[in-house]
Amino acid sequence: QVQLVESGGGLVQAGGSLRLSCQVSGILVRSRTMSWYRQAPEKQREMVASVTWSGTTDYADSVKDRVTISRDSDKNTISLEMNNLKPDDTAVYYCHTLPFRSLGNQVTVSS
Repeated sequence: QVQLVESGGGLVQAGGSLRLSCQVSGILVRSRTMSWYRQAPEKQREMVASVTWSGTTDYADSVKDRVTISRDSDKNTISLEMNNLKPDDTAVYYCHTLPFRSLGNQVTVSS
């Protein structure tokens, strides 16, 4: 059974940092494209960052230079390090690999 379980997130002030982690079971993160998505109220779902099986990363323009996606193949986890957070980063964040998704974790950035 495939499971993606997030940890991290919460409330942070603008300019602060947060780290999200996703523990994956049932599949190997090193063999998949793993992504972080976010969904804010009344906004479209947005791909925040992704890392392919070969290690190629991609970032949304809105977070580029502030966010880093990483993969730990030994622990079978992926992480999202977010710095200089802005109120616009407030959303539910999901760990994702087709066709699976985590339950989501709220990140709230106060101004």
